[in-house]
Amino acid sequence: MSRFHYKAARADGTIIENDIEGETERGIRTQLEGQGLLILNLSGSEIRALPRFSTSRKRGLSLREFLIFNQEFLALVKAGLPMLRCFDLLAERSTQAAFHQALQGVRESIRGGAAISEAMAQHTHFFPELYQASVRSGEQAGNLPEVLSRYISYLKLLIGVREKVLRALAYPAFLVVFGFGVVGFLLAYVLPSFSDVYSESRVELPWATQMLLNFINSASTWLPILLVGLAVSIGTFAWWRTTPSGKWKLDQIMLQVPLLGDIILKNQAIRLTRTLATILAGGIPLLTALQITGKAMTNMVLAHGIQSAIAQVREGNSLSNALKRGGFLPRMTVEMIEVGETTGSLETMLLEVAEFHEGELDLQLSRLTTWIEPLLLVLMGILVGGIVIIMYLPIFQLAGTT
Repeated sequence: MSRFHYKAARADGTIIENDIEGETERGIRTQLEGQGLLILNLSGSEIRALPRFSTSRKRGLSLREFLIFNQEFLALVKAGLPMLRCFDLLAERSTQAAFHQALQGVRESIRGGAAISEAMAQHTHFFPELYQASVRSGEQAGNLPEVLSRYISYLKLLIGVREKVLRALAYPAFLVVFGFGVVGFLLAYVLPSFSDVYSESRVELPWATQMLLNFINSASTWLPILLVGLAVSIGTFAWWRTTPSGKWKLDQIMLQVPLLGDIILKNQAIRLTRTLATILAGGIPLLTALQITGKAMTNMVLAHGIQSAIAQVREGNSLSNALKRGGFLPRMTVEMIEVGETTGSLETMLLEVAEFHEGELDLQLSRLTTWIEPLLLVLMGILVGGIVIIMYLPIFQLAGTT
């Protein structure tokens, strides 16, 4: 990844200077010329990519916080306030120190003559490239309120899909945690009492009870070692998943997990189509829109697939053919995109694809929760009930012999 410094002229004759990131000088020239700029000077050097707010270790804004910011921003713009005053008010309302400083920096850049999108490009930790592109298109077309409204709708839909997935997984996760908590309580506090009673009575224990008691008695020896090993394993895994190879491998594995992989794929397909439709609605060229969409993807496998599709589209292939060759999207998605290209309504078709997958995702999540909740209840009941029965077996035997 390289950072380029450019000096360009707008159509109205004003001169602007700014930094931009990209792969090649040719690609940057194409991107800037697609925005209607005349390149006067362009130079670049290799740097490390700036972190995006979605993956940076430094805490940025959550989707909901970013949504609230945009709702406030839209309200101030619609009220007709000067842009400097808008960012004064937005900075005053910000409760996060780093974001407060970023908003003040944006205000100072605008005061110095920079466009809003150019000022935001200096704070990519809080303003992702997709948002910068949307604001830039609104500035150039003179319809910033409309663009902000469209982006707010996009954020609401993303939040809605994420919350559906989280709600579907919340209750099963609670059942698992609660079940293991009950089992841990039985093993740590209840069973040792039974063990003391049976050792004093000196009765011959059933083999299942004896095995369980042996397990409990030896736990004090190997449990600390197990906990240390578990902590080391979790730490190693957490480090590994932050590496590029680890994240790639984990994303690849998650897509292959039965049921869960299909849910992740549909979620990513919704993100891809909605993001691409939102960018294209702002009048941004397809190649630039695909580049921004690829950076917005949270799964590295699909992000790499989009980069491969970009190379094929740049060579003259259609978007649907490029995605079809990649083979990372559902067949129905690619076919609907092909229809959109053929009829000249790609943006509309992308939105329909997203809505189609959202309906599928809702149905799949409801079916999953319908089956997994009773299954987990049965498994937890068998586990807890089995432990209780095993511990009471000697009492049942004594009752039967008297």
